[in-house]
Amino acid sequence: MSRLRWASARSGRPAALGIAQEFIDEGATVVITDLEQQALDEAVRKIGGNCAGIVADVTRSADMEAVYREIESRHGRVDVVVANAGIGAHAVLGEITEEQFDRTFNVNAKGVLFTVQPALRLLPEGGAVVVIASSASIEPPTGMSMYGGAKAAIRCFVRAWIQDVKGSGIRMNVLSPGAVDTESLRGALGMVRTPDQVDEAVRQMGEGNPTGRIADPREIGKAAVFLSSDASSFITGVELFVDGGMAQV
Repeated sequence: MSRLRWASARSGRPAALGIAQEFIDEGATVVITDLEQQALDEAVRKIGGNCAGIVADVTRSADMEAVYREIESRHGRVDVVVANAGIGAHAVLGEITEEQFDRTFNVNAKGVLFTVQPALRLLPEGGAVVVIASSASIEPPTGMSMYGGAKAAIRCFVRAWIQDVKGSGIRMNVLSPGAVDTESLRGALGMVRTPDQVDEAVRQMGEGNPTGRIADPREIGKAAVFLSSDASSFITGVELFVDGGMAQV
């Protein structure tokens, strides 16, 4: 996998880091995005290898057009786009604010559109798009209707987009993780628990999973690499659940 790879992400997110690191390990050149220079620099440092960063806001079309112009100037093309910027604003029905709705759908839905659409002119035949959704697209927990709804929207995007790009040789798929053992998850748990209790909480989260655990970030990365590689050359338009089987039971 020596072709250019590009991962668009809020790069400080551990799952996004895991995806980028898997591409680096496969010999790819990776360009990531983030809202803030400091967070971007730290992510590039953590990822290592042939990785560079560009500050951009995925909700702004002009920002993403500029990102692709810079990538075209540096590399000439894009072989893979990984659209994985995402946030979660959670509230139960009756308490959802307009600000929460707008922010959730702006990043999770509009951000995917503005990540993928301007890349089309740089994607060659055989290029791939991987859109990171969530198992919440079909099984949203209580209070996560906005997050789950936005992730379901991008699943529908991809089902339509594969028809829009018919004949181009570009493949598009959705990757939907379940719970992932990240620093941010443990940090959130740690706000109300001791370190030992955090480990126990993560263990309990995995108990109901057919695998008996939750995912490691690099496992999400391996699935993204698969969907971007020639090993999946006849797979397009699918939603691959990387959740240990939770969506199936």
